[in-house]
Amino acid sequence: MVFWRKKKNAKEQEEQEREDKIVHPPGEPAIEPSTDEDDPEMDPDLEHDLEESGVEILDDLDEEPVPAHNKRDDLNEKAEFADDSEEGGWLSRLTSGLSKSTNKFTQGLTDLVTKKKLDQDMLDELEELLIAADLGPKTAMKVVEDFSQGRFGKDISQEEVQEALAESIAAILKPVALPFNIQKPDNGPFVILMCGVNGAGKTTTIGKLAQSFQKEYGYKVMMAAGDTFRAAAVEQLEIWSKRTNSTLVKKDVGADAASVAYEAYEKAKAEGADVLLIDTAGRLQNKANLMEELAKIIRVLKKQDESLPHEVVLVLDSTTGQNAFSQLETFKEMVHVSGLVVTKLDGSAKGGVLIGLADQFGVPVYAVGVGEAVNDLQPFEPQHYARSLVGLKN
Repeated sequence: MVFWRKKKNAKEQEEQEREDKIVHPPGEPAIEPSTDEDDPEMDPDLEHDLEESGVEILDDLDEEPVPAHNKRDDLNEKAEFADDSEEGGWLSRLTSGLSKSTNKFTQGLTDLVTKKKLDQDMLDELEELLIAADLGPKTAMKVVEDFSQGRFGKDISQEEVQEALAESIAAILKPVALPFNIQKPDNGPFVILMCGVNGAGKTTTIGKLAQSFQKEYGYKVMMAAGDTFRAAAVEQLEIWSKRTNSTLVKKDVGADAASVAYEAYEKAKAEGADVLLIDTAGRLQNKANLMEELAKIIRVLKKQDESLPHEVVLVLDSTTGQNAFSQLETFKEMVHVSGLVVTKLDGSAKGGVLIGLADQFGVPVYAVGVGEAVNDLQPFEPQHYARSLVGLKN
């Protein structure tokens, strides 16, 4: 494998060129020189008296000026720190994020409820509709059986079907809807090991969790760049560490991930960090050697303290559908997965996969994500999720 190095400051020069193109697009007319002229009749002494010094100007301002942002800064902040007010807030984004799943489901439901009485044919078609929404055969059958209790042979409307399904789905999800229970030990930080396949969103989730832990609980957070296979992953985590004012422990690309975790824990203890978030390399669940490296990280941490890590959180991309079942099953066999974060619920019509995961595995779901903004990762609330999924207002 051949490695190459860019010339010094090349990256900064390329960044400056891109910003120049954004601010001054090609073909844009040149800025004309100012037409303002000094008044030739102005008395020099009077002109001097009218001029204000920089100090005087600052004293008259109500707020201290801050460096101006370029267009890229403004766009990034708009995306990452989206408004979380009631209008356009989390519930609105959850409903909007699940719209692909909701639209597919409600359209199928509208086509299904063409006759008023609930019979076996309708139940069979409803089960197929739930399977298509990626609940999985077992969970779909369970939901339909619960839904049909006391309603078989009776007149039923689409809204009644939606309400009943929302109740059944929420009942399945309620036992797994648990928050992070961070209990910092006296002798070190609370350690959370993040794992998952490539592209699931581990690094971004770490940044969002760090933001949440600091903003809501005032925790001092440290990050460990354990994905040493990808330089981009380290760079991305470095951006999040600066954004959240968190300390980052990293090594060169290709370094031993277990040693990064070990040194990060030592540093977190020494600096009094409350939470240590450890990123790991994205790995396919069917690659035994890569999965073994994850187990090695845990063994090395346990040499420091047998209780480490306190949490092993698996990040699942909901757009993978039924493949998420295989991922969770394999990771549970290799390491003790204590909780889930399910991301990209806005990315496909497969939002129902979360219901099947909850039903078949019973692993706590700490948070769900429906977008890229920092506030688009929120604690999992089953009632809101179930109603949004079947097309009902919260």
